[in-house]
Amino acid sequence: MAPDSRIILTRHAQAEHNVDLDYSIADAPLTPLGKKQAATLAPQIKELAKEVDLVVSSPLKRTLQTTKLGWAPALERLGIENVICLPQAQECNAHPCDTGSPKEVLEAESEFAGFDLSGLTPDWISKKGFYAADPTSLANRAKWVRQWLRDRPEKTIVLVAHGDVLRRITSGPSGPSTYMWQNAEAKIVRFDA
Repeated sequence: MAPDSRIILTRHAQAEHNVDLDYSIADAPLTPLGKKQAATLAPQIKELAKEVDLVVSSPLKRTLQTTKLGWAPALERLGIENVICLPQAQECNAHPCDTGSPKEVLEAESEFAGFDLSGLTPDWISKKGFYAADPTSLANRAKWVRQWLRDRPEKTIVLVAHGDVLRRITSGPSGPSTYMWQNAEAKIVRFDA
């Protein structure tokens, strides 16, 4: 990571499971309000988007939709095919709403055309092993994501992910952050080297 690098963490906009806390909705997509929230993010970050070198997204539907709508100014310049879909940034829980779709399902949906899904292996949706929802696995995955971001050569990186995983990525020695991310919120952070 370059010495003056920054990471722009972004939580997805409102998804179907957020409305009534219905965690049974598989790979919950954005609601109509969520799509508006994501689209509203774009003009707010327009100037900042000119400095973005890399866009990274959790490969769940709601984060891909937020990436496409909210970070459109950066994608217009960088190209949607250059978004890195990072399964390690998926949500923490094992609920259906927090479990992604198989790569083949995402590839078949025109809304996700252009995203590079080549990094999605069959086990990314297993919620087992590295992707398990237990505290040790989650801490290890958050540490992995922080290190992956640190190892990137880009100066300004966007990561679109989920509230729980963002709290773990920004955790300190006492555990996960208690910060409550709002829908479609973007926040600039710097990680200690």
